[in-house]
Amino acid sequence: MRTLATAILIAGLITPAAANNLTGEAVILRTLDKVTATTRDYTVKVGETLKYGSLDVDVKHCEKKPPEEIPETFAFLQIFDKRTDGEGEEAEGEKLFSGWMLASKPAISALDHPVYDVWVLDCVVDRRR
Repeated sequence: MRTLATAILIAGLITPAAANNLTGEAVILRTLDKVTATTRDYTVKVGETLKYGSLDVDVKHCEKKPPEEIPETFAFLQIFDKRTDGEGEEAEGEKLFSGWMLASKPAISALDHPVYDVWVLDCVVDRRR
C-alpha cells in the first residue's frame, strides 16, 4: 500500500495544499514626476483614490502571495488623467489604465503617460485576521 501512495505522489496526482492569497486593505504606490525627477510613496486604502498631479488613481483591490510561496504583490488600479474644459472647470478624465499591476514586474503592465509613472510596491495586509 505504501508503494502505491508513493507512486501516486511521484506521478503528481496528489498535490500539496496551496495557501490562499492574502487580501490587502491598502496599496503602497510609488509615483514619479518625470519633469521634476521626484518620487514619492503613498499608502492608499482599497476603495479610495490617490490624486497625484493630473492623475486620479483608483485602488480597487490588492493581494499578495502568502509567505511560504514565491513573493508577489499585485493590485487592480484604474488611472484617469483629469482635464479642464478650457474654462477652468474639471472635465471627466480620460481612462489611461485599467488592470493589474505586479510589484515584481512593473514593466509588464505599466501606465503610459508622458509626465507621470505609477507603480505598485506592496499590499498592506492586516495579519490579525
